[in-house]
Amino acid sequence: MAKQLAEVDAVIVGMGWSGGIIAKELAQAGLRVIGLERGAARSTEEEFSIPHIRDELQYGVRLNLMQDVRRDTLTVRNQISQEALPMRRISSFQPGDGVGGSGVHWNGLSWRWGDMEFKIRSMYEERYGKKFIPADMSLQDWGVSYAELEPYFERFESTAGVSGQAGVVDGRIIADGNPFEAPRRAPYPLPPLHRTLSGDLFAQASRQLGFHPFNVPAANASQAFVNRDGIAMGQCQYCGFCDKFGCEANAKGSPHNTVIPAALKQNSFSLRTHARVTRIETDRGGKHARGVTYINMLTGEETFQPARIVVLAAYALNNTHLMLTSGIGKAYDPVSQTGLVGKNYCYNTGARTQLFFEDKTFNPFMGAGGTSVAIDDFYSNWDFDRSAHNYIGGFVPLAGSSGGRPIEYHPVPPGTPRWGPQWKDAMAKWYQRSMSIGALASVMPNRYNYFDLDPTYKDATGAPMLRLTFDFKENEHRISTHAAQLIDRLGKALNPVHITPPAPKVTPYSVVGYQGTHNTGGTIMGSHPGESVVNKFGQSWQVPNLFIAGGSIFPHNSAYNPTSTIGALSFFAADAITQRYVKRPGQLL
Repeated sequence: MAKQLAEVDAVIVGMGWSGGIIAKELAQAGLRVIGLERGAARSTEEEFSIPHIRDELQYGVRLNLMQDVRRDTLTVRNQISQEALPMRRISSFQPGDGVGGSGVHWNGLSWRWGDMEFKIRSMYEERYGKKFIPADMSLQDWGVSYAELEPYFERFESTAGVSGQAGVVDGRIIADGNPFEAPRRAPYPLPPLHRTLSGDLFAQASRQLGFHPFNVPAANASQAFVNRDGIAMGQCQYCGFCDKFGCEANAKGSPHNTVIPAALKQNSFSLRTHARVTRIETDRGGKHARGVTYINMLTGEETFQPARIVVLAAYALNNTHLMLTSGIGKAYDPVSQTGLVGKNYCYNTGARTQLFFEDKTFNPFMGAGGTSVAIDDFYSNWDFDRSAHNYIGGFVPLAGSSGGRPIEYHPVPPGTPRWGPQWKDAMAKWYQRSMSIGALASVMPNRYNYFDLDPTYKDATGAPMLRLTFDFKENEHRISTHAAQLIDRLGKALNPVHITPPAPKVTPYSVVGYQGTHNTGGTIMGSHPGESVVNKFGQSWQVPNLFIAGGSIFPHNSAYNPTSTIGALSFFAADAITQRYVKRPGQLL
């Protein structure tokens, strides 16, 4: 029988960006808050200091900061006619594990999403007509606007220490920024990061072709910074150990060194690690959450934590899994298109090319996760005509350096043997004479891309595993093909001696090979309960004292990285809870 604790005002499941932000805001408002994290504690001093953080084998290859799929995994298939099998190795995407979650090992790219995301169906129908949207694309507006979220984007940026050059401030287009970005009220907190040679060359090729290059905004502090909560951040060292690693200089905005320490300063907040939540407990009618049951992963003890408010703030996959195993809401069925929990799983796609030069020397071992130059002419540029290419969404080409570490980074021209003396000679020659150009591309929802519970496989607690059914559809094939053509043009404009032909992603999706940790959907938001699991505040339509935060509430996925939008929505939800819900519990809409 589970041990029962005293009731608190709020219990939060997951201590990444969403959980950390909401914990901080609720605790600062005086609420008694418990934060539950299934992984271990993380701190820069204990885990990420030099020299041991620069262990590429431990963190880059063995993925020490990621979810352990020997203990927690899911099953995967492309089509509903196939049998799903468990994912046995972290590869395609890399959910974080421990305090800070994926916000510890992320690369820092910090994009604002605008109304072309939040009002996506309305805007496409208005410009291209209703028939432009495929019948099996379950596209919908989010129920929130950019104007509502703009102050919260600003709050996230000043919390995470985002460096960048604003492109549109108070309606004015600013030189060297992104002219297509959503309008801002204020500049970024910090100036942009330094460009690398690859970024300079990409900018040169982009201008040559008539595009608009700019430094990508990133939560890598370009100079020492004290954030809005008084947390001191160091200056980025361009060390090359950023994505997949914790930051040795406290320069990368991460939950473990920003919002969670700010929450821990409040006497009303307590953090419990190694606490794996197994179920959200509700009343008999399923209309009120009583709290959560969790297992101490070190002792095996089961505990019930009662709370007046329950917040799910885990990774997108885990939020959805917990909703399904707790029996809250009806599971989505793609055949009948009934139910909502598990609907609209989305991912990311794109393309990449590698360039080789005889006359240029790069420093690939130096860089930061967000050291990139991009163009936005094929995404937020609403004047870009999608009808000519017959797709919804778009892509963002970019180039930079996040660190060419010796075990993982071996650029060689096409046709080079994959091993042996010739491979070694080629690697030695081209390591400092190569750069890549990539393209991040959006993924739209499809009725047959979804989550449910696997009927065969169980997890370590005996619950059914989460099952993912996903494949790239024709819309994404067209985007990836166009992206590959464009970055091929950009690459050839630089006259390399060798170029790897960029291959569009038109083959069936596979979990083998890293492709991006941008998993969204499963507990989507919307304007009414007939189309969504939660409202714009992340509040469950069915269980009003249950709030969900993070990527699982996204109805589709952008070409932009999702973290800033996750942060803005989390601040937005926290304000709704502290300023409205606690004063009058019940549905906010």
